[in-house]
Amino acid sequence: MTLWAVVPVKPLRLGKSRLSGVLTDDERANLNRRLLLHTIKSLRQIREIDQVLVISRDPQALAIARKQGARSIQETTGSQLNRALSRATIFAKRNKIQGVLVLPADLPLITVEDIHTLIIKAVDPPVVVISPDRRMEGTNALLVSPPGIIRYDFGINSFQKHCDLANLAGARLEVVELPHLALDVDLPDDFDLAFNQLKTLPE
Repeated sequence: MTLWAVVPVKPLRLGKSRLSGVLTDDERANLNRRLLLHTIKSLRQIREIDQVLVISRDPQALAIARKQGARSIQETTGSQLNRALSRATIFAKRNKIQGVLVLPADLPLITVEDIHTLIIKAVDPPVVVISPDRRMEGTNALLVSPPGIIRYDFGINSFQKHCDLANLAGARLEVVELPHLALDVDLPDDFDLAFNQLKTLPE
């Protein structure tokens, strides 16, 4: 399978706003930068992933991506996440890919082994592989093969929405629940759970 990973990134100084009660603006920007580095470096270790594509409207995030060997797309000002992901997928499809893995850059515990688990489940398309967050509400990883078989519906209750879209499309649905993929750092209690691991993120 020819597979690209797409990593959407909010502006580093604006992301994780719900952590403003426990982190300063500079601390949040630094955390977002380190999470992005960790995500790209993890993806770049996986030979099954032909390309890592970072999409953001933040020039600093895009510069980090290019320095780490990833490709980058400048997100248009004010565009929404789902629209940005659709644009990135259209760009990737021009390269005759067979699958797209959408992986947000806020999973501090993610490992190469976790990503391999997702890829292994993606055999025999059409298939949609979904990894939910620990509350079983959000989507923390989404692998779609062939790309574009479902539309992106990230946001409130996106896990169930993506499951429903996969079923409507007639794709095989694979739900992968992994502790490392389940923890995204959105809220202060997420930050507390991931605190020790956050200290080990790349600088």
